[in-house]
Amino acid sequence: MAKQFFANVKLVQSGDTLILASLNNPNAERTFSLAFVTGPHLRREGDEPFAFQSRDYLRSLTVGKPIQCTVLYTIPSSGREYGHAQLKDGTQLPDELVKAGWLKVREDAGRKEESEDVLSRLETLRNLESQAKSEGKGLWASTNGTIEVQNDIGSVDFNQWKGKTVDGLVERVLSGDRCLVRLKLSDKSHLQVMVLVAGIRAPSTERVNQSTGQTQAAEEFGNEARQFVEQRLLQRDIKVELVGISQQGQLIASLIHPRGSIAEFLLADGLARCNDFHSTLLGAKMATLRAAEKTAQASKLRLHKDHVAKTAGGSASDMTVSKVMSADTIFVRTKTGEEKRISLSSVRGPRAGEPSEAPFRDEAKEYLRRKLIGKHVKVSVDGSKPATEGFDARDVATVTEKGKNINLALVQDGWCTVIRHRKDDTDRASNYDELLAAQEEAREQKKGIWSGKASKAKTYTDASESVQKAKIQLSTLSRQKKVPGIVDFCKGGSRFTILIPREGVKITMVLAGVRAPKAPRSAGEKGEPFGQEALDLANRRCNQRDCEIDVHDIDKVGGFIGDLYISRESFAKILVEEGLAQVHQYSAEKAGNAAELLEAERKAKEGRRGLWHSWDPSQEEHDDEEAASAETSTEPEASDKKASDYREIVVTNIDSNGRLKIQEIGKGTSALEIMMNEFKKFHLDSKNAKPLGNPPKAGEYVAAKFSADGQWYRARVRSNDRNAKVSEVVYIDYGNSEQLPWASLRALDQPEFAVQKLRGQATDAVLSFIQLPTATDYFRDATDFIADATDGRTLVASFDFVDAKEGLSYITLFDESSSGSSATFADSVNKDIVANGYAMVPRKLKAWERGRASEEVLKKLREVEAEAKADRRGIWQYGDITED
Repeated sequence: MAKQFFANVKLVQSGDTLILASLNNPNAERTFSLAFVTGPHLRREGDEPFAFQSRDYLRSLTVGKPIQCTVLYTIPSSGREYGHAQLKDGTQLPDELVKAGWLKVREDAGRKEESEDVLSRLETLRNLESQAKSEGKGLWASTNGTIEVQNDIGSVDFNQWKGKTVDGLVERVLSGDRCLVRLKLSDKSHLQVMVLVAGIRAPSTERVNQSTGQTQAAEEFGNEARQFVEQRLLQRDIKVELVGISQQGQLIASLIHPRGSIAEFLLADGLARCNDFHSTLLGAKMATLRAAEKTAQASKLRLHKDHVAKTAGGSASDMTVSKVMSADTIFVRTKTGEEKRISLSSVRGPRAGEPSEAPFRDEAKEYLRRKLIGKHVKVSVDGSKPATEGFDARDVATVTEKGKNINLALVQDGWCTVIRHRKDDTDRASNYDELLAAQEEAREQKKGIWSGKASKAKTYTDASESVQKAKIQLSTLSRQKKVPGIVDFCKGGSRFTILIPREGVKITMVLAGVRAPKAPRSAGEKGEPFGQEALDLANRRCNQRDCEIDVHDIDKVGGFIGDLYISRESFAKILVEEGLAQVHQYSAEKAGNAAELLEAERKAKEGRRGLWHSWDPSQEEHDDEEAASAETSTEPEASDKKASDYREIVVTNIDSNGRLKIQEIGKGTSALEIMMNEFKKFHLDSKNAKPLGNPPKAGEYVAAKFSADGQWYRARVRSNDRNAKVSEVVYIDYGNSEQLPWASLRALDQPEFAVQKLRGQATDAVLSFIQLPTATDYFRDATDFIADATDGRTLVASFDFVDAKEGLSYITLFDESSSGSSATFADSVNKDIVANGYAMVPRKLKAWERGRASEEVLKKLREVEAEAKADRRGIWQYGDITED
C-alpha cells in the first residue's frame, strides 16, 4: 500500500526532484523524486539544455507551498523516495510538468508493474507527453534551450552592471548575509556567484573547517539568521541591486524580496548588525538600515539583548573653544568656566606613526584652529571613552559652529579620516554614514591627506633665543605696525610666545607698560597672588588666537617689548582692567599707552578687582603725590628752575653700593606701624607657624624672621642656594638684606599683609651732587659718616630728581630742625660729607645736575671740597686724587 505524507517544499533540485521540509520540524529534510519521469539536470560543469527552465517551472509551482506526497517505491541503496504529489489547489505532479513539456516519461517506466493504477497513470502521462510533443512545448520546442552559466565574477565586466538592478534567484543560503545567487543577465546568460547582502553583517553559521575537518560552532543567532533568510528567499524570484565588490572579490548587492529588502527585515528582527564598510556603497539607503537596527536595539532583540540605550538626544550645550590640541581633539570651556577635553566623534586626524599622514599633522591642526579657536560652538556628546593606558577619559562629540558640522568639514576637506568602529561601539557620530561618504569623495578628489603630497612644513626661527638675534629682528619689526601673528603659548599673564608667519620667526612677547604677577610654573607650586588668574585670562583670551603686535624695544634677555592686540583690542588694557596687572608708568609712557592703561587701572581700583581687592584710596593719594614728583622729573634734562619738594624721611639702611634705603614719614609709615603690629600677632599664633609648601623662587614675597631680633617682617627673595636651602632676602619695608634658611621663611599669602594692601615702604635713594670714593677703606669711612649722621634720626629730604625708570631718588638731606623753606645747602648732610673729605664733587655731571638751578649748590660744594683738600681731610690726606 502506498505511503502518504504532508510537507513543505523547501527547494527544487531539478524538474523531477524536490527537497521537502517537515511541517513540525523545518530542520528535518527529505528528498522526493517524481516517479516514471525524468528531466534535464543542472550541473557545475554546465547545465543540460532546458535544465533551468524545467526546474524553474516546478519551482514556480511548488516552492514554499504545502504538498501531499504519495510514495510508490524507494530505492534501497540510496533511500530516495519516488512517487507522485498533489498541491493544495489540486495540481498533480508530475502530470502538470509532462503536460507543459518540461519532463519526459521514462522509457522503462512500468515494465515490471502489474498494478492497474500504475499502468493507468503511465498511460495518462504518455498521452500528456504526446500532446506536449505535438504542440512543441518545453523540451520539445525547436529552439535551443541551452543557457550559458558563469560561476566567476571576474569573467563579467562589473562596471557595466554596477548600480543596476537585475532579476535573480537565490540558489543557496550560507548565512544571514551570504547567499549563492543566480543572476539572470539575459535569457541565454546567467551568472551564479556568491553575494554578500549589502549593508549588514550577520553572525556566522555552523561550518566545517576544510583544512582540519573539525566542525566550527555557529555564533549566537547565526543559524536562526540563516533560517530566516531561507524561509523568505530560498529559490524565490528577487531583484538584485548590484552595488560593489568586496576586497575578496565577492559581489555586494541588495536582495529585494517582493515585500522589501531582506537586510532591513534581518536588522529589524535583531538578526544582523549594520556593516559600516558598505555604507559608502549604499549612500542614502543606509539610513533606512540604521533606523531598522535602532528599532531592534530599542526592543533589545536577539543580538541587541544587552544593548544599553544612550540618553535621548545626548547632552548638547553651547561652549567656547579654548584650545585646539590636534585635528581631532579640542578643549572647550563651559559657561561656568570649566574646561573640558573633547575628541571629535568618529574622525581621526593625521597620525604621527603613519608615514603617509604624519606630514599633514600641522596643516590639519591649523585648519581646525582657524575654524574654531575662540568661537562659540554647539557640542553634542555622542559618548564617552573610559581612561585607558596612555589616554585619559574623554567625551566624544559632534561639534557644530553656526550650524556647520565641523567633524564633517574636516573629512570633506581631507584633513581627517573616519574611524572604523567596532560592531558594538555605539559611541559614534549620528551622521556616521555621511562621514564615510564624504571620505570617499575627498579621496577621489585627492584633498588634504589624500593628495599624497604635503605642503612644506612651516618652520619658525626663534628670534628671542639670544639678545643678538633679537636685536637683528627688532630692526625689522619695530618699523612695522600691527604685525599679524598667532599666539602660540601663554607663559604668563603678560608674557607670550608669538608666531609671525610672514617673517618665519617666533618671538617672546612682553607687554609694554604693565607687570603681571607670576603664575606657578607647575601644579603644586605657588606663584604670586593672582598670578594664576592672570595666566588663565591670557589663555582664555589669547591662546592660539590670531593677533596683531607692535614692537617697541627688547629686554635684556631677548624678549620683545610691545603691544598685543586681540580682535583689535589691547590685551594689556584688558589685563589691567581686570585688576590682574599693574601699570609700570615709565615703560607705559615710553610705549605711548600710559593714559589708556592708567585709566584702566583706575577702573580696576575703584571696582576693587584682582590685585586691588583691598585697595586703600588714602594710600593712593600719597602715591599720587610721589608720582607727580616723578612725572616732573621724567626727562633728565638741565633745568633753570626746580620746584622744591621737601619730605620727612628716615634712613633705614645703607647698602654695599652706598645707596640709601629710606622711608617717607606720613600715611605710609603710619599704616606700616599698624600693619606690623598685626603682622607680629599673626606670626606669634602657633596656628600660623606653617613652613613654605615649596622651595621659594626668586622674586617671591615671603614672611622672613629677622636674625637680629627674631621678629617677622615682609621680604622678597633675591636669590636661592638650593643645595644649602638658604635664600637671600630683602626686607621690603626697611631695605636691609640677609641670608636665611628656608625654615625661617613663611608664605606671604594673607591679603591683609600683601603688597597690594601696602606697598613696600623702603625706597632707593642716593645723595645728590656727590660721588663716594671707590677705595674700600675710604668708602667704609664715608658710609660710616652717613650712618652716624642719619641713624635713628628724622630728617628732611629735598627730592632733587626722581628717576622713575630706575626707581631711584636723588636727595639732599637736612636735619629735622631745618624747615623746607629755610633750609639751605650749607645746612645739608651732603655738604658735611664733602667738607669732611668723605666724598667729592663728581667731575662728570648728570643731565639734571647741569641746570642753572644747581649752579649755586655746585659752587658751594666745590668751595668746601677745596677746603677739605687744603686741610688734607679724608680722601685728600695724601694729596689731590683727581690730578692723575
